[in-house]
Parts: sequence; C-alpha cells; structure tokens
Amino acid sequence: MITRSKICGVSDLDTLKFIINHPYPPQFVGFICNYKKSSRYVEVEKLNELLKLDKKNSNFVAVLVKPDEDILEKIKHLPFDYYQIYDCTAKEIKEIKQKYNKKIITALTIKDETDIKKYQLFSEVTDIYLFDSKGYEKSMGFDHTLIEKIKINKPLMIAGNIQVNDNLEKYKKIADIIDISGGLETSGVKDKSKIDIFLKKVKQVQNET
Repeated sequence: MITRSKICGVSDLDTLKFIINHPYPPQFVGFICNYKKSSRYVEVEKLNELLKLDKKNSNFVAVLVKPDEDILEKIKHLPFDYYQIYDCTAKEIKEIKQKYNKKIITALTIKDETDIKKYQLFSEVTDIYLFDSKGYEKSMGFDHTLIEKIKINKPLMIAGNIQVNDNLEKYKKIADIIDISGGLETSGVKDKSKIDIFLKKVKQVQNET
C-alpha cells in the first residue's frame, strides 16, 4: 500500500522550494551527500544553504554511499531526519546510528533473489528498508516483483528507474513508499511539471486505499 513518497537527488533551491510548498509534498526529500559520480551530488557548502529552508511536512534524507567519518562529521549539524546508507555492514550502520542519532534507511541494491534475502541482516538497525537497483547514478531498474512475497515488519521503500508515467497501482502490493529521482528529470534536470504530476498521482493512489 503506497502511503508515502520520496523525491531524491534534489540539488537546487528553486526545485526544493517547489517540492516543499507543493499542495501534496513528499514525505521524504533526498540529497546526494557523498557520491560524486552522480550528477545530483551536492557539496556540503551548498547543502548548508539548501537546508536552511523550512522543511515543513517533509523529512530530509542524506543519501550516503559507504560514508566515512569525514563526510559524517561534515553533515552532522545539518537538519537531516534520516541517513539513507548504501554499501555498509549492519555493524557499521549501527555505529553510525548510535553516534549521530539518526533514523536509518538501509538501501539494498537488487539484482536477484539472493540480494533480497540480505534485508534480514539489517533488521536491528533499520527504520525503513529501501530496495533499489544496482545502477546507482544510472537510474537502472530491477524486477520489482522479486520483493512481493517478503514479509517485513518495517516500512518498505522501492526505487529503481521508476518513471513519472508508470502506473503506480502496480506498486501498491509491494511497497509503502515510492522513491523516484531520474524519472522526474528532463535532460538530467528536475522538471517541475513531472514533479507535479508525480505528487498528484501519489495523492490519488493514497485516496484510493
């Protein structure tokens, strides 16, 4: 049942203002904090300016790929509600969670059923599970039906080349939260018209449940 949404890869103030002030804002807004291969990467100096904005009803999410102490120390003062972490062990995530007192979105990159089963390793440290593709900055997809049968007692977020024109109904039985980034872009830049369409579609799906 899709109850919430996340827009990821926000990197400019104009887009962030549009999202935060939308009639149906997403519950999560993600910022790429340390993955420099991504065109959506935001340097700490720019994050300092971006995140001065009143987040209102949205949660700010720091997207981190195997973060080291350097980046964690640089962003610890910023108003992030969640750390979305890729490529760390459960032990590493636990240490980050305890030290920085943040809620955790554990991101698992999926190719096949073997990858799905790894979620069990993170049950003690995870607040939300994210099942994503192995594409990282490339907006690749994966077979979302792979996660239909798993039973998780925590919120499940789904990503992986989801597009603004997708029928969101097909995700209702799979996930609680839908996460989209590249699907809201035109020529690599966030497109307000696509953001508007997506947020209205999510609201429609929520009203139907």
